[in-house]
Amino acid sequence: MRDDDHRAPGRRRAGPWLLALVVCVAVGAGAPAWSQSRDAARYAVTADDLAAGRAALGSLPVRGRAPSTGYARERFGQAWADVDRNGCDTRNDILRRDLVATVVEDCVVLSGTLDDPYTGVPIPFARGPGSAEVQVDHVVALSDAWQKGAQAWTVNQREAFANDPANLLAVDGPANQEKGAGDAATWLPPQRGYRCVYALRQVRVKAAYGLWVTAAERDALNRELNGCVVATVSPP
Repeated sequence: MRDDDHRAPGRRRAGPWLLALVVCVAVGAGAPAWSQSRDAARYAVTADDLAAGRAALGSLPVRGRAPSTGYARERFGQAWADVDRNGCDTRNDILRRDLVATVVEDCVVLSGTLDDPYTGVPIPFARGPGSAEVQVDHVVALSDAWQKGAQAWTVNQREAFANDPANLLAVDGPANQEKGAGDAATWLPPQRGYRCVYALRQVRVKAAYGLWVTAAERDALNRELNGCVVATVSPP
């Protein structure tokens, strides 16, 4: 909400990205911080969300990465199972949730457009030979989960995790392939402004499922939370 009643002509209230930018300049962060602060403001979070994320990160056990021995996609149940029993597989549920201007037939998303959070580039989607341009990412990768606690779960627990919408995001296919099974210490979205939201999502998922983090991963997540832009509301 904007306050337009008592401003001089031509003046606009400073948005949260501009306030963050001014802080960056004051501490000598330089030009790159300007762009990152502006981009982060596009994905501003609430103070409550950020506080909850910090608390969740502080609650995560810090341990070394377990071996990936025994990992296979099949360990997490049927791929894109209809776990919510709505008649549609999970992949199409997520495409329908994350894409706009979709054309859907019998649960199958035939076309649409993704405003990709990882790259910031709009991606047209059409089911067919080029459909891999849009992929559904496990924000906390299945292999990463396997090495940080999921080995001890039942098959049903792993299948629920693999199909949990809170851990799924439609994204740019090449970026998803580049990420692979990386955690926050080894891969972050190319669009820097989205990294705060990405880190919050990883933290919440890991906390909800009782997974742990490595020391390097914890430090990377904490660094991204420190770069979050908190949404502000202009007074009436």
